[in-house]
Amino acid sequence: MAVDIIIPSVGESVTSGTLTRWTVKNGQAVLKDDVVAELETDKVTLEIRAPESGTLKTIAAEGATVQVGEVVGGIEAGAPASAPVAASAPVAAAAPAPVAAVAAATTSPAAGSDIRATPLAEKLAKEHGVDLSKVTATGAAGRVREQDVMAFIESAKGGAASAAKPAAVEPKPAATAKPASVVVGASRGATREKMTPLRQRIAARLVQAQHTAAMLTTFNECDMSAVIELRKTYKEDFEKKHGVGLGFMSFFVKAAATALRKFPLVNASIVEDESGTPWIERHEHQDIAVAVGTPKGLVVPVVRNCEQLSFAQIESTIKDLANRARDGKLGLDEMQGGTFTITNGGIYGSLMSTPILNPPQSGILGMHATKPRAVEFPAGSGQIALRPMMYLALSYDHRIIDGAEAVQFLVSIKQSIEDPQRLLLGL
Repeated sequence: MAVDIIIPSVGESVTSGTLTRWTVKNGQAVLKDDVVAELETDKVTLEIRAPESGTLKTIAAEGATVQVGEVVGGIEAGAPASAPVAASAPVAAAAPAPVAAVAAATTSPAAGSDIRATPLAEKLAKEHGVDLSKVTATGAAGRVREQDVMAFIESAKGGAASAAKPAAVEPKPAATAKPASVVVGASRGATREKMTPLRQRIAARLVQAQHTAAMLTTFNECDMSAVIELRKTYKEDFEKKHGVGLGFMSFFVKAAATALRKFPLVNASIVEDESGTPWIERHEHQDIAVAVGTPKGLVVPVVRNCEQLSFAQIESTIKDLANRARDGKLGLDEMQGGTFTITNGGIYGSLMSTPILNPPQSGILGMHATKPRAVEFPAGSGQIALRPMMYLALSYDHRIIDGAEAVQFLVSIKQSIEDPQRLLLGL
Protein backbone atom coordinates (compact mmCIF):
# COMPACT_ATOMS: atom_id res chain seq x y z
CA MET A 1 0.00 0.00 0.00
CA ALA A 2 1.40 3.37 -1.01
CA VAL A 3 1.66 6.31 1.37
CA ASP A 4 1.29 9.70 -0.35
CA ILE A 5 3.97 12.38 -0.21
CA ILE A 6 2.01 15.59 0.26
CA ILE A 7 3.23 19.20 0.11
CA PRO A 8 2.86 20.42 3.71
CA SER A 9 1.50 23.76 4.86
CA VAL A 10 4.33 26.23 5.54
CA GLY A 11 2.29 29.24 6.63
CA GLU A 12 -0.96 31.03 5.92
CA SER A 13 0.60 33.23 3.25
CA VAL A 14 2.32 30.37 1.39
CA THR A 15 0.03 28.43 -0.99
CA SER A 16 2.45 27.07 -3.59
CA GLY A 17 6.09 26.47 -4.41
CA THR A 18 8.53 24.97 -6.89
CA LEU A 19 9.69 21.38 -6.54
CA THR A 20 13.34 22.16 -7.21
CA ARG A 21 14.65 18.59 -7.11
CA TRP A 22 14.16 15.02 -5.97
CA THR A 23 17.09 14.07 -3.75
CA VAL A 24 16.28 10.35 -4.22
CA LYS A 25 15.68 8.76 -7.63
CA ASN A 26 12.39 7.16 -8.61
CA GLY A 27 12.37 3.48 -7.58
CA GLN A 28 15.07 3.78 -4.93
CA ALA A 29 14.64 2.67 -1.34
CA VAL A 30 14.22 5.28 1.41
CA LEU A 31 13.82 5.20 5.15
CA LYS A 32 11.20 7.08 7.12
CA ASP A 33 12.11 10.77 7.58
CA ASP A 34 14.77 10.67 4.85
CA VAL A 35 14.85 13.88 2.77
CA VAL A 36 13.42 12.96 -0.63
CA ALA A 37 12.79 16.38 -2.21
CA GLU A 38 13.31 20.13 -1.85
CA LEU A 39 10.53 22.71 -2.19
CA GLU A 40 11.30 26.36 -2.81
CA THR A 41 8.57 28.84 -1.85
CA ASP A 42 8.58 32.61 -2.07
CA LYS A 43 9.97 32.77 1.46
CA VAL A 44 11.85 29.60 2.41
CA THR A 45 13.38 26.41 1.02
CA LEU A 46 11.72 23.38 2.62
CA GLU A 47 12.89 19.77 2.84
CA ILE A 48 10.23 17.14 2.05
CA ARG A 49 10.73 13.93 4.05
CA ALA A 50 9.55 10.38 3.48
CA PRO A 51 6.43 9.59 5.58
CA GLU A 52 7.32 5.88 5.66
CA SER A 53 10.10 3.47 4.69
CA GLY A 54 9.86 1.82 1.29
CA THR A 55 10.34 2.59 -2.42
CA LEU A 56 9.98 6.12 -3.77
CA LYS A 57 7.47 6.71 -6.58
CA THR A 58 7.68 10.23 -8.02
CA ILE A 59 4.70 11.98 -9.65
CA ALA A 60 5.58 15.66 -9.96
CA ALA A 61 8.55 16.59 -12.14
CA GLU A 62 11.50 18.66 -10.97
CA GLY A 63 10.84 22.34 -11.60
CA ALA A 64 7.06 21.91 -11.39
CA THR A 65 4.91 24.41 -9.51
CA VAL A 66 2.97 22.54 -6.84
CA GLN A 67 0.23 23.57 -4.41
CA VAL A 68 0.05 23.05 -0.66
CA GLY A 69 -1.75 19.75 -0.07
CA GLU A 70 -0.89 18.37 -3.53
CA VAL A 71 0.33 14.77 -3.83
CA VAL A 72 3.75 14.81 -5.53
CA GLY A 73 4.77 11.19 -4.99
CA GLY A 74 4.39 8.16 -2.80
CA ILE A 75 6.18 5.49 -0.81
CA GLU A 76 5.51 1.85 -1.68
CA ALA A 77 5.99 -0.41 1.33
CA GLY A 78 8.26 -3.41 0.88
CA ALA A 79 11.33 -4.11 -1.24
CA PRO A 80 12.39 -1.44 -3.76
CA ALA A 81 11.50 -1.88 -7.42
CA SER A 82 15.13 -1.36 -8.37
CA ALA A 83 17.93 -1.60 -5.86
CA PRO A 84 20.18 1.45 -5.60
CA VAL A 85 23.45 1.15 -7.49
CA ALA A 86 26.39 0.35 -5.25
CA ALA A 87 28.85 3.17 -4.77
CA SER A 88 31.70 1.05 -6.14
CA ALA A 89 29.89 0.06 -9.37
CA PRO A 90 31.01 2.25 -12.29
CA VAL A 91 28.26 3.46 -14.64
CA ALA A 92 30.12 5.48 -17.24
CA ALA A 93 29.91 3.27 -20.32
CA ALA A 94 26.63 4.52 -21.78
CA ALA A 95 27.30 8.24 -21.99
CA PRO A 96 25.29 9.74 -24.88
CA ALA A 97 27.22 11.04 -27.87
CA PRO A 98 26.59 14.79 -27.27
CA VAL A 99 28.40 14.68 -23.92
CA ALA A 100 31.06 12.09 -24.75
CA ALA A 101 33.65 14.79 -25.34
CA VAL A 102 33.36 16.05 -21.76
CA ALA A 103 32.43 12.79 -20.01
CA ALA A 104 35.75 12.61 -18.21
CA ALA A 105 35.09 15.96 -16.57
CA THR A 106 31.37 15.49 -15.88
CA THR A 107 30.91 12.10 -14.27
CA SER A 108 28.64 11.83 -11.23
CA PRO A 109 30.32 12.39 -7.86
CA ALA A 110 30.98 9.31 -5.76
CA ALA A 111 28.46 8.47 -3.09
CA GLY A 112 29.44 9.62 0.38
CA SER A 113 31.51 12.55 -0.91
CA ASP A 114 31.67 15.61 1.32
CA ILE A 115 31.30 18.19 -1.44
CA ARG A 116 29.49 21.27 -0.08
CA ALA A 117 27.22 23.03 -2.54
CA THR A 118 24.10 25.19 -2.57
CA PRO A 119 20.84 23.45 -3.54
CA LEU A 120 20.72 25.45 -6.78
CA ALA A 121 24.29 24.43 -7.65
CA GLU A 122 23.44 20.77 -7.00
CA LYS A 123 20.38 21.01 -9.23
CA LEU A 124 22.38 22.63 -12.03
CA ALA A 125 25.15 20.05 -11.71
CA LYS A 126 22.62 17.23 -11.88
CA GLU A 127 20.97 18.67 -14.99
CA HIS A 128 24.31 18.92 -16.83
CA GLY A 129 25.97 15.83 -15.37
CA VAL A 130 28.74 17.79 -13.66
CA ASP A 131 30.97 16.24 -11.00
CA LEU A 132 30.94 18.82 -8.20
CA SER A 133 34.29 17.57 -6.89
CA LYS A 134 35.91 19.00 -10.04
CA VAL A 135 34.30 22.44 -9.68
CA THR A 136 36.26 25.27 -8.07
CA ALA A 137 34.21 26.60 -5.14
CA THR A 138 34.03 30.37 -4.52
CA GLY A 139 31.17 30.46 -2.03
CA ALA A 140 31.28 30.96 1.73
CA ALA A 141 32.92 28.12 3.70
CA GLY A 142 34.09 26.47 0.47
CA ARG A 143 30.61 25.95 -0.95
CA VAL A 144 30.07 25.48 -4.65
CA ARG A 145 27.69 28.11 -6.07
CA GLU A 146 25.61 27.90 -9.23
CA GLN A 147 27.93 30.49 -10.81
CA ASP A 148 30.82 28.08 -10.23
CA VAL A 149 28.94 25.27 -11.98
CA MET A 150 28.07 27.51 -14.94
CA ALA A 151 31.71 28.58 -15.27
CA PHE A 152 32.78 24.93 -15.23
CA ILE A 153 30.22 24.02 -17.90
CA GLU A 154 31.36 26.87 -20.16
CA SER A 155 34.98 25.82 -19.65
CA ALA A 156 34.12 22.19 -20.49
CA LYS A 157 32.28 23.28 -23.64
CA GLY A 158 35.29 25.28 -24.73
CA GLY A 159 37.59 22.26 -24.26
CA ALA A 160 35.20 19.94 -26.09
CA ALA A 161 34.86 22.28 -29.06
CA SER A 162 38.55 21.86 -29.92
CA ALA A 163 38.24 18.02 -29.93
CA ALA A 164 34.89 17.53 -31.64
CA LYS A 165 32.18 19.71 -33.11
CA PRO A 166 29.17 19.97 -30.74
CA ALA A 167 26.08 18.02 -31.76
CA ALA A 168 23.87 21.11 -31.61
CA VAL A 169 25.00 24.60 -32.53
CA GLU A 170 23.15 27.83 -33.00
CA PRO A 171 21.97 27.91 -36.63
CA LYS A 172 23.78 30.48 -38.72
CA PRO A 173 21.72 32.72 -40.97
CA ALA A 174 22.00 32.43 -44.71
CA ALA A 175 24.54 34.56 -46.51
CA THR A 176 22.82 37.86 -46.04
CA ALA A 177 24.33 41.25 -45.45
CA LYS A 178 25.03 41.99 -41.76
CA PRO A 179 24.41 45.39 -40.26
CA ALA A 180 27.59 47.41 -40.06
CA SER A 181 27.21 47.69 -36.26
CA VAL A 182 27.33 43.91 -35.70
CA VAL A 183 30.76 42.49 -34.92
CA VAL A 184 31.49 39.39 -36.99
CA GLY A 185 31.62 36.29 -34.81
CA ALA A 186 30.17 38.01 -31.73
CA SER A 187 27.31 36.33 -29.88
CA ARG A 188 23.88 37.88 -30.38
CA GLY A 189 21.92 35.30 -28.39
CA ALA A 190 19.65 35.83 -25.40
CA THR A 191 18.35 33.50 -22.72
CA ARG A 192 15.30 33.46 -20.48
CA GLU A 193 14.84 31.86 -17.11
CA LYS A 194 11.80 31.73 -14.90
CA MET A 195 11.93 33.95 -11.83
CA THR A 196 12.19 31.87 -8.69
CA PRO A 197 9.40 32.16 -6.10
CA LEU A 198 11.80 33.99 -3.77
CA ARG A 199 12.77 36.51 -6.46
CA GLN A 200 9.08 37.04 -7.31
CA ARG A 201 8.36 37.68 -3.63
CA ILE A 202 11.25 40.15 -3.34
CA ALA A 203 10.01 42.01 -6.43
CA ALA A 204 6.44 42.17 -5.11
CA ARG A 205 7.52 43.52 -1.71
CA LEU A 206 9.78 46.17 -3.20
CA VAL A 207 6.97 47.41 -5.42
CA GLN A 208 4.60 47.29 -2.44
CA ALA A 209 6.96 49.48 -0.41
CA GLN A 210 7.17 52.04 -3.22
CA HIS A 211 3.41 52.17 -3.73
CA THR A 212 2.11 52.11 -0.15
CA ALA A 213 4.56 54.21 1.88
CA ALA A 214 5.49 57.89 1.74
CA MET A 215 9.16 56.96 1.63
CA LEU A 216 11.86 59.54 2.23
CA THR A 217 15.61 59.17 2.94
CA THR A 218 17.86 61.27 5.16
CA PHE A 219 21.67 61.03 5.20
CA ASN A 220 24.52 61.58 7.62
CA GLU A 221 28.08 60.41 8.05
CA CYS A 222 30.01 58.98 10.97
CA ASP A 223 33.66 58.70 11.89
CA MET A 224 34.48 55.00 12.31
CA SER A 225 37.81 55.60 14.11
CA ALA A 226 36.60 54.74 17.63
CA VAL A 227 34.88 51.51 16.60
CA ILE A 228 37.83 50.46 14.43
CA GLU A 229 40.27 51.07 17.29
CA LEU A 230 38.03 49.32 19.84
CA ARG A 231 37.63 46.32 17.54
CA LYS A 232 41.37 46.20 16.83
CA THR A 233 42.21 46.27 20.55
CA TYR A 234 39.77 43.59 21.74
CA LYS A 235 39.13 41.47 18.64
CA GLU A 236 41.36 38.54 19.64
CA ASP A 237 40.24 38.47 23.30
CA PHE A 238 36.60 38.72 22.24
CA GLU A 239 36.91 35.76 19.86
CA LYS A 240 38.79 33.63 22.40
CA LYS A 241 36.14 34.19 25.06
CA HIS A 242 32.97 34.06 22.97
CA GLY A 243 34.00 31.88 20.02
CA VAL A 244 32.80 34.40 17.46
CA GLY A 245 34.43 37.35 15.73
CA LEU A 246 33.70 40.95 16.70
CA GLY A 247 32.29 42.67 13.62
CA PHE A 248 30.93 46.13 12.92
CA MET A 249 27.31 44.96 12.62
CA SER A 250 26.89 44.35 16.37
CA PHE A 251 27.80 48.00 17.06
CA PHE A 252 25.17 49.23 14.61
CA VAL A 253 22.53 46.81 15.94
CA LYS A 254 23.12 48.04 19.51
CA ALA A 255 23.17 51.66 18.33
CA ALA A 256 19.91 51.14 16.45
CA ALA A 257 18.26 49.46 19.45
CA THR A 258 19.24 52.44 21.62
CA ALA A 259 17.93 54.94 19.06
CA LEU A 260 14.66 53.00 18.60
CA ARG A 261 13.96 53.34 22.33
CA LYS A 262 14.49 57.09 22.07
CA PHE A 263 12.33 57.44 18.95
CA PRO A 264 9.65 54.74 19.21
CA LEU A 265 7.76 55.80 16.07
CA VAL A 266 10.70 54.59 13.96
CA ASN A 267 10.06 51.20 15.60
CA ALA A 268 6.32 51.37 14.86
CA SER A 269 4.24 50.35 11.86
CA ILE A 270 0.90 51.20 10.26
CA VAL A 271 -1.82 48.53 10.42
CA GLU A 272 -5.47 48.55 9.37
CA ASP A 273 -8.46 47.19 11.26
CA GLU A 274 -11.39 45.29 9.73
CA SER A 275 -12.95 48.50 8.45
CA GLY A 276 -9.73 49.67 6.77
CA THR A 277 -9.04 52.38 9.35
CA PRO A 278 -5.25 52.88 9.79
CA TRP A 279 -3.72 52.50 13.26
CA ILE A 280 -0.18 53.05 14.53
CA GLU A 281 1.14 49.89 16.16
CA ARG A 282 3.97 50.55 18.61
CA HIS A 283 6.38 47.81 19.70
CA GLU A 284 8.05 47.55 23.08
CA HIS A 285 10.72 45.21 21.71
CA GLN A 286 13.42 45.89 19.13
CA ASP A 287 13.41 42.99 16.65
CA ILE A 288 15.98 44.05 14.06
CA ALA A 289 16.14 42.34 10.67
CA VAL A 290 19.60 42.12 9.10
CA ALA A 291 19.73 41.86 5.30
CA VAL A 292 21.74 38.89 4.01
CA GLY A 293 22.67 38.33 0.38
CA THR A 294 22.26 34.73 -0.83
CA PRO A 295 22.68 33.06 -4.25
CA LYS A 296 18.89 33.11 -4.62
CA GLY A 297 18.33 36.70 -3.52
CA LEU A 298 18.20 39.02 -0.53
CA VAL A 299 16.62 37.72 2.69
CA VAL A 300 16.16 39.52 6.02
CA PRO A 301 16.28 37.18 9.02
CA VAL A 302 15.33 38.77 12.34
CA VAL A 303 17.42 39.13 15.51
CA ARG A 304 14.87 39.17 18.34
CA ASN A 305 14.95 41.47 21.39
CA CYS A 306 18.18 43.22 20.45
CA GLU A 307 17.75 45.56 23.41
CA GLN A 308 18.45 42.59 25.73
CA LEU A 309 21.34 40.98 23.83
CA SER A 310 25.08 41.39 24.39
CA PHE A 311 27.55 42.04 21.57
CA ALA A 312 28.54 38.36 21.60
CA GLN A 313 24.93 37.19 21.42
CA ILE A 314 24.22 39.53 18.51
CA GLU A 315 27.32 38.40 16.58
CA SER A 316 26.55 34.69 17.20
CA THR A 317 22.92 35.10 16.14
CA ILE A 318 23.79 37.01 12.97
CA LYS A 319 26.46 34.48 12.01
CA ASP A 320 24.06 31.56 12.48
CA LEU A 321 21.23 33.24 10.56
CA ALA A 322 23.53 34.29 7.71
CA ASN A 323 25.02 30.80 7.29
CA ARG A 324 21.62 29.13 7.24
CA ALA A 325 20.24 31.80 4.91
CA ARG A 326 22.95 31.04 2.34
CA ASP A 327 22.23 27.31 2.68
CA GLY A 328 18.48 27.85 2.30
CA LYS A 329 17.81 26.47 5.80
CA LEU A 330 15.94 29.39 7.39
CA GLY A 331 12.45 28.84 8.78
CA LEU A 332 9.56 31.09 7.78
CA ASP A 333 9.17 32.38 11.36
CA GLU A 334 12.80 33.55 11.35
CA MET A 335 12.09 36.08 8.59
CA GLN A 336 8.85 37.55 9.94
CA GLY A 337 7.96 40.04 12.64
CA GLY A 338 10.90 42.45 12.47
CA THR A 339 10.33 46.02 13.63
CA PHE A 340 13.35 47.65 11.91
CA THR A 341 15.92 46.62 9.29
CA ILE A 342 19.65 47.19 8.73
CA THR A 343 21.29 46.60 5.36
CA ASN A 344 25.02 46.87 4.66
CA GLY A 345 25.78 47.68 1.04
CA GLY A 346 29.30 48.58 2.09
CA ILE A 347 30.42 44.95 1.96
CA TYR A 348 29.85 45.13 -1.80
CA GLY A 349 31.59 48.50 -2.14
CA SER A 350 28.54 50.79 -2.12
CA LEU A 351 29.42 54.36 -1.13
CA MET A 352 25.87 55.75 -1.04
CA SER A 353 22.37 54.36 -1.58
CA THR A 354 18.72 54.87 -0.62
CA PRO A 355 17.48 51.62 0.94
CA ILE A 356 13.86 50.57 0.35
CA LEU A 357 11.55 49.93 3.29
CA ASN A 358 10.79 46.38 4.39
CA PRO A 359 6.96 46.44 4.81
CA PRO A 360 5.25 46.88 7.19
CA GLN A 361 8.26 48.42 8.93
CA SER A 362 8.64 52.19 8.97
CA GLY A 363 12.42 52.50 8.93
CA ILE A 364 15.55 50.93 7.43
CA LEU A 365 19.18 51.88 8.05
CA GLY A 366 21.69 51.67 5.21
CA MET A 367 25.38 51.20 6.00
CA HIS A 368 28.03 51.85 3.35
CA ALA A 369 31.72 51.45 2.64
CA THR A 370 34.21 53.09 5.00
CA LYS A 371 36.51 55.43 3.07
CA PRO A 372 39.24 57.86 4.22
CA ARG A 373 38.00 61.43 3.76
CA ALA A 374 39.23 64.86 4.73
CA VAL A 375 37.03 66.25 7.52
CA GLU A 376 37.31 68.76 10.33
CA PHE A 377 39.00 67.07 13.29
CA PRO A 378 38.79 67.65 16.20
CA ALA A 379 35.31 69.08 15.81
CA GLY A 380 35.29 72.87 15.93
CA SER A 381 39.08 73.12 15.67
CA GLY A 382 39.16 74.34 12.09
CA GLN A 383 41.81 71.71 11.32
CA ILE A 384 41.51 69.14 8.53
CA ALA A 385 42.42 65.48 9.02
CA LEU A 386 42.00 62.26 7.06
CA ARG A 387 39.48 60.03 8.89
CA PRO A 388 37.73 56.71 8.07
CA MET A 389 34.20 57.88 7.28
CA MET A 390 30.97 56.03 6.48
CA TYR A 391 27.83 57.49 4.96
CA LEU A 392 24.62 56.44 6.72
CA ALA A 393 21.15 56.51 5.14
CA LEU A 394 17.81 56.21 6.90
CA SER A 395 14.76 55.59 4.72
CA TYR A 396 11.53 56.12 6.63
CA ASP A 397 7.76 56.25 6.20
CA HIS A 398 6.85 59.94 6.31
CA ARG A 399 3.23 59.05 7.14
CA ILE A 400 4.14 58.48 10.78
CA ILE A 401 7.73 59.74 11.11
CA ASP A 402 8.47 63.44 10.79
CA GLY A 403 11.69 64.66 9.21
CA ALA A 404 13.02 66.10 12.47
CA GLU A 405 12.53 62.78 14.26
CA ALA A 406 14.22 60.86 11.45
CA VAL A 407 17.23 63.20 11.48
CA GLN A 408 17.58 62.96 15.25
CA PHE A 409 17.33 59.17 15.08
CA LEU A 410 20.23 59.05 12.62
CA VAL A 411 22.23 61.51 14.74
CA SER A 412 21.74 59.18 17.73
CA ILE A 413 23.26 56.30 15.77
CA LYS A 414 26.13 58.53 14.62
CA GLN A 415 26.86 59.51 18.25
CA SER A 416 26.85 55.89 19.42
CA ILE A 417 29.27 54.81 16.69
CA GLU A 418 31.64 57.75 17.14
CA ASP A 419 31.61 57.28 20.94
CA PRO A 420 30.88 53.55 21.61
CA GLN A 421 31.11 54.10 25.37
CA ARG A 422 27.63 55.60 25.14
CA LEU A 423 26.33 52.10 24.33
CA LEU A 424 27.82 50.73 27.56
CA LEU A 425 26.27 53.56 29.57
CA GLY A 426 22.87 53.34 27.85
CA LEU A 427 23.04 56.90 26.55
